Amino acid sequence: MGDKLLNAFVTGGVLCVIAQILVDKTKLTSARIMVMYVTLGVLLGGIGIYQKLVDFGGAGATVPLMGFGYNLAKGVMKEVDQNGLLGAFTGGIKSAAGGITAAIFFGYIASLIAKSKGRR
Repeated sequence: MGDKLLNAFVTGGVLCVIAQILVDKTKLTSARIMVMYVTLGVLLGGIGIYQKLVDFGGAGATVPLMGFGYNLAKGVMKEVDQNGLLGAFTGGIKSAAGGITAAIFFGYIASLIAKSKGRR
């Protein structure tokens, strides 16, 4: 168990460090880096490379944004195998529905709790 926890911590940490370096050393905005991470997760998931990272890093690889992209790619591939071309349009949403729902739900709860600051 200790090795899995360490692997998850290191994997997630390395992904975050790379993103922070991109923020600090390039003119890329945080939004572009986030989109790049999701897209990279889709691409690496689609060609099977990201699965190796998931096998090593567990939640350290599946929780960050690259993991979301990987989950989308994995869902699309599964649905295409089962339902053909239609699966390319439905698979990603089906596989990510739980995460999307949780983000909406907890975002709503946070909006009820947090006090917004007005613009000046």
